[in-house]
Amino acid sequence: MGKLTGIKVVDLSVFLPGPMMTVMMADQGAEVIKVETAAGDPSREQAPFEAGQSVWFRNLNRGKKSIVLDLKSEEGKARLWTLIEGADVFVEGFRPGVMQRLGFDYATVSARNPLIVYCSISAFGQNGALAHHPAHDMATQALAGFLSVNDGPDGTPVVPGTASSDMAAGLTALSATLMALIGRETSGKGDYIDCAMFDSLLPWCVHTAGSAIAGGSAPVSAKQRSLGGAGLYQVYQTSDRKYVVLGGREIKFAENLLNALGRPDLIEHAKREAGEQGELIAYLRSVFITRSRDEWVSWFADKDVAFAPVLDFREALDEPHIAERGLWVEHDGAHHIAPAIRFASEQWQPSKAPELNADAG
Repeated sequence: MGKLTGIKVVDLSVFLPGPMMTVMMADQGAEVIKVETAAGDPSREQAPFEAGQSVWFRNLNRGKKSIVLDLKSEEGKARLWTLIEGADVFVEGFRPGVMQRLGFDYATVSARNPLIVYCSISAFGQNGALAHHPAHDMATQALAGFLSVNDGPDGTPVVPGTASSDMAAGLTALSATLMALIGRETSGKGDYIDCAMFDSLLPWCVHTAGSAIAGGSAPVSAKQRSLGGAGLYQVYQTSDRKYVVLGGREIKFAENLLNALGRPDLIEHAKREAGEQGELIAYLRSVFITRSRDEWVSWFADKDVAFAPVLDFREALDEPHIAERGLWVEHDGAHHIAPAIRFASEQWQPSKAPELNADAG
C-alpha cells in the first residue's frame, strides 16, 4: 500500500516530463496506465539497455501498465473513453490543439468525468505566442534566460548537463495534480492544469536573476556569487587534471579554509562583492593545482569547509553515501535510481516496467 493506492492515472505522455511525473505516482501505489502508439514511447529505444529494456525507460516507467491504442480509430477512442471514465487523473504531453482534434480536450473529457484532474504538459503552455513552437529542454532553457548563465569563463554558453525544464515540469505537474486531488475532496470536482516547461523553470532563477526580475540588467556569471564570481563558490582544477569545488560562501568557511592555508590576509577578499574576488580566486587556483583531487579530499577531511570533489556518475553511484541511503538499487537484474520521495512507514521496492502493450487485456 502506498500513499496513492486507489488513484487511477491515464498517461499519454512520453520522453521525460510526463513519465517522470507519473512514475512518482506509480512509486506511491497509483495505478498508471500508459497509453502508447504502436511504436511505443521513443525512450524504449534509447540506449543503454539492461535486462532487455532501456535504462531510461525502465527508470521512468516502472510500475505502470502499457496499452497500445490508435487514437485516430473509433475502436481506439472508445477504449480510451472507457479508461477515462474510471480515472482520477489524465496526463498528456502533445502540442496544444492535438487533444482537441482527437476529441479528448478538457471540456469534452470533464463533461464525461467531472472528477477528472486533467494535466497538459507542453514546452510553452496552451496559449501565447510560443504555444505552438517546437522545443525540447535546451530551447526552453535558452528562451528563459538560463542558458546565458550556463557558461564558461569566456562567457560562451554550453549544453547543460541536466534537462532542468523537463524535470521542473515533471515536479510542477505532480505538485499541481496532488493539489487538485486534495481540492477535489472539498469542491467535488476536478480541474485543468496547463503545465509548461518554460513556466516551471522560470522561478528557479530568483536567486541569480534578481537584477533582471527587478526590471534592471541581466546577470553576468562572473559577477554573481552563485555563478562564478566568488572564490568560495568556484570550481578548481587539481594536479591530476581532475576538479574540486568550494560550495559554501559563508565567511566562516573562508576563515576556516584560509587560516588552514596560512593566508588569513585573504579573508577580507572573501567578503568583497562577487566579481571583485579575482585575487582570491587566482590564489586558490594556484593552491589547488599543487595536489591531486584525492589528496585534497584527505586534506579537507578534518576541515569545516563546504568542499567536494567533482565525481563522474560512476564514481558518484559507487560512493558509500549512495549505498547507505539506498539510492541505487538492483532488482530483477536491472538497476534503478530510488525515488527521492520515500516514507518512514513504507519499504520501497522497484517494480518492473511494462513491455509494450503488455496490459492490452
